[in-house]
Amino acid sequence: MAGKRGQWPAPEDTSLPYLYELTGVRLALRPPMFLRILWSVVSKLLERLLAHQLLAYLDVSGLLPRLQSAYWANHSTETAVLKVLSDILLAIDAGNLSALVLLDLSAAFNTVDHDILLRRLQTSYGIHGMVLQWFRTYLVDRRQYVRAGSTTSTPSVIVCGVPQGSVLGPILFLLYTADLLSLIEDHSLRPHLFADDTQIYGFCSPSASLQLQNNISICIDDVAA
Repeated sequence: MAGKRGQWPAPEDTSLPYLYELTGVRLALRPPMFLRILWSVVSKLLERLLAHQLLAYLDVSGLLPRLQSAYWANHSTETAVLKVLSDILLAIDAGNLSALVLLDLSAAFNTVDHDILLRRLQTSYGIHGMVLQWFRTYLVDRRQYVRAGSTTSTPSVIVCGVPQGSVLGPILFLLYTADLLSLIEDHSLRPHLFADDTQIYGFCSPSASLQLQNNISICIDDVAA
């Protein structure tokens, strides 16, 4: 089994013996295109299985990023808006001023550093051994190319980012960016995240508006850094 190898299946692993080892299903000889389609299906199923186990582990261990409303059960854009709006309205009712900044990280999913992500999985989330090796082979040594008609470019190794359209990619991105929450709170501000959208907001008395403005400016600079 692939789990015993500690290695994520790759497209070149579409030989009949390997697919039988992975699925337990004996296959008659099939064209290469069929085998690649089958590999894609099997890989997606493995992703869903691993994502389910990963989320269950993070939930039981209390390691899920709080104040992040994307990709978790019972969370959505609606819960994110309700949380932020409720906090702001309560502050206004108390006679305070409110300030809100909305950040959208450009091409965020493509900027994930693989080494940093793997190190975070190990040190922040307690993922070690063969499971960490699974994630390593899932991320590294991926290749991409451009096809125009019958012409294809030379494949290039992808050195950063999580796979687009994948099951695990968004979850790994959330774990990668979870420290944004504590960074914002260190500036005496409140954060709320939805995937790569970041809300930074704070409250103050009318006499302290300049201090709040300064805190927000410094926080934004730190996030950008």
